[in-house]
Amino acid sequence: MKAKILIVDDEAQFRDLLKADLEDADYIVTEAGDGASLKKSFSKDAPDLVLLDLNLPGEKGLDLLPQIKKNWPETEVIVITGEATFEAAVQATKSGAFHFINKPFAMQALLVTLDRALEHKQQQEESYSLRRVISTMSGGASPIFRSQAMQQVVRTVERIAPSDATVLITGESGTGKEVIADLIHALSPRSKNRIIKINCAALPRELIESELFGSVKGAFTGANTDRDGLFRQAEGGTLLLDEISEMPIDTQSKLLRVLQDQEVRPVGSKTSYKTNCRIIAATNRKTDDAIKDGKLREDLFYRISTLSVYLPPLRERRDDILPLASSFLRKFAAQANRDIRGFKADASERLTSFDWPGNIRQLQNEIQRAVLLSEGGEVGLSDLSITTVRAAAASDTGENDTGYTLLEGVERNAIIQTLKAANGNKLETAKKLGIGRQTLYNKIKAYGIET
Repeated sequence: MKAKILIVDDEAQFRDLLKADLEDADYIVTEAGDGASLKKSFSKDAPDLVLLDLNLPGEKGLDLLPQIKKNWPETEVIVITGEATFEAAVQATKSGAFHFINKPFAMQALLVTLDRALEHKQQQEESYSLRRVISTMSGGASPIFRSQAMQQVVRTVERIAPSDATVLITGESGTGKEVIADLIHALSPRSKNRIIKINCAALPRELIESELFGSVKGAFTGANTDRDGLFRQAEGGTLLLDEISEMPIDTQSKLLRVLQDQEVRPVGSKTSYKTNCRIIAATNRKTDDAIKDGKLREDLFYRISTLSVYLPPLRERRDDILPLASSFLRKFAAQANRDIRGFKADASERLTSFDWPGNIRQLQNEIQRAVLLSEGGEVGLSDLSITTVRAAAASDTGENDTGYTLLEGVERNAIIQTLKAANGNKLETAKKLGIGRQTLYNKIKAYGIET
């Protein structure tokens, strides 16, 4: 499905140019020239993303941002301004902005940020369903996950949650790592306090240390007041460091010292304070590769992986596919006011035989699309866009004759088949696979796929 973007900016020429570029990138775009026009939109369907200018006539963007999040809580907001300040960036982040971009900007950079924002939004939407899944596995009604693999994950979480030890959650994109972090916190003695989350890939390099550790007035240009960091905000609770392998290496070094000494020194300060929060880290990278590529410090890896939880991809727990698909079907049928009761046999077979390289996020997108296209009371094979992709003859543990491991071969074949079905359109391929455009480009390059 095409993502919907609302541009809120008082410069008509800028809106027209940006709208044209975004529509060329296959987005659905609407506009608002001021706060009053934006507020009229609150009664309409929520967009997926809002591009918000800070310097609007009348009510300023920073005042409108909390209203956007209140009326459209699932909408991601990207702040765009030609007069950026550090304080404005911090306030926008605290008010719920996903990212902060300065004018002028490169269109390609904006498209990458939009991909990340949409992926984050999809993860958030996925969280609700996964929370229900995990809670029902302890004896509630209507379980969504049935596989032994996920039951083992939950049993592991139940054992490790009561401790204060650092946890590393690994697994492919779209497998629900943030939800597992929520579960660990909920089952821990710290549940009465907050769980604070930061996506290490989403914050600009110059902001991440002050965001984590805090800063004192005058520490750098724009630091006009003292500010608490996330360690302070998570005191007594839990701090989730998502995509930790995307954190700058020099910041990783400082984080390691914090974990070792249990003391935090704000940027620009000469004194430290004791910290008491549990650290959960997560990454979708293979940790061995991340260390080898210089993306993750080896000493930090050993420190954060005291306890580890691996979330298996959907292709390794096929018993979960139809229960999850049925849950998504009920959700999207209700949203669309459609009387769709289930899947035809051929559709069920296709869903369970597909390897889902985009995992739960891709499955969710596929079911949403099928609900909107289906003309009958059940989803049939013709309503699905996926093609059956299974691993060719290969050993269970070794490599096939291409030199790729079994899982790599599955992923490579899925990309090739989906590219063919999309006539080489990479944007459409990324959407069908449930991954970001840049992620697709990286995988095409890594697997040597000709396009």
